[in-house]
Amino acid sequence: MDCISKRACEITPFLVMDVLEKAQQMEREGRSIIHMEIGEPDFDTPECIKKAACTAMDKGETHYTHSLGIPELRNAISRYYQETYNVDVDPGRIIVTQGTSPAMLLLFTFILDQGDNVIVSDPCYACYSNFISFAGAEANMVRTFEEDGFQYRPEEIKKAVNERTKAILINSPSNPTGTLLSPERMAKIAQMGPWIISDEIYHGLVYGEKEHTILEYTDHAFVLNGFSKLFAMTGWRLGYIIAPEKYVRPMQKLCQNFFISANSMAQWAGVAALTESWDDVNRIKETYDERRKFLIRRLREIGFDIKVEPTGAFYVLVNMKHLAAKFGGSSLDLAFDILDKAGVGVTPGIDFGPGAEGYIRLSYANSMENISEGMDRLEKYVKDSC
Repeated sequence: MDCISKRACEITPFLVMDVLEKAQQMEREGRSIIHMEIGEPDFDTPECIKKAACTAMDKGETHYTHSLGIPELRNAISRYYQETYNVDVDPGRIIVTQGTSPAMLLLFTFILDQGDNVIVSDPCYACYSNFISFAGAEANMVRTFEEDGFQYRPEEIKKAVNERTKAILINSPSNPTGTLLSPERMAKIAQMGPWIISDEIYHGLVYGEKEHTILEYTDHAFVLNGFSKLFAMTGWRLGYIIAPEKYVRPMQKLCQNFFISANSMAQWAGVAALTESWDDVNRIKETYDERRKFLIRRLREIGFDIKVEPTGAFYVLVNMKHLAAKFGGSSLDLAFDILDKAGVGVTPGIDFGPGAEGYIRLSYANSMENISEGMDRLEKYVKDSC
């Protein structure tokens, strides 16, 4: 590949996007495709949030804001963490960003030096390793296992930590697994010494359990969160970091140079999301839960063994090694074969690390009608493959 910089050449593709783009091409050619590959809410942003953005625009809130974010939003985030987790987060510790991905870029650029490493789970969100390597560090992968619900085993983290380990990255509920870290394991991880980076973007999308912020267990941590998933605001690009107080000013300097400020109207929409949209959000959550239960039941009827039911986000990571075997174990080849023969877009497990090879991630961020049709197509594909 012809790149100007070495680090640009080293970035690996986000395979789910390759699947999505192929699926979209097939749709343009007239094929019917059921999309279960993409991790994006299929709901429209709640009306009160859209109205708040329009009101802000009408009032002339169309200029640069404070580089850390408008005080109203930072105060609302602080109250949310107090009311939801009973933790005190001073608004001065909150840095508002143009989405959670820019927040990651900002944080990893700030915290990492050349040669450092970050503990990440295997499997994990596909882009973590690229953010870390772009900052000059390495992702130190710790294997997790299906029978544990893909939770970290704290004793395995201890074995992996070394003198260059700067942080341990956790994501609960997790992408791609949809499972949560138990409070007991979170508490053990919090006391291990390195910084904890907690990606809490799927908080709120939890069914029958309760999620926990890392700030319940330690202040030696950075929190990543945003509005894309819980509030169906992916296109609004609004996220934030909660940082220890002494690091806010150094990170603010990076914000001022690289980003200036987050979108003004989106920030006012974020205030409405945290203060006015909960009736809508709860209806969305109930719908996700109905889909989750249906999808798990159908997968089991088809013959897939779901050892630990996922109770968060909107994903199920399914062991399809027996189907991938005819492609030499390649989940990528399997995903494209399912797309071609069944017309169902799915995400190959290898996108999330070697520990997920042979698995396929399914998203239930789609209508019940489409999920049902997708499972019928998958069932036929499995029968035809046997």
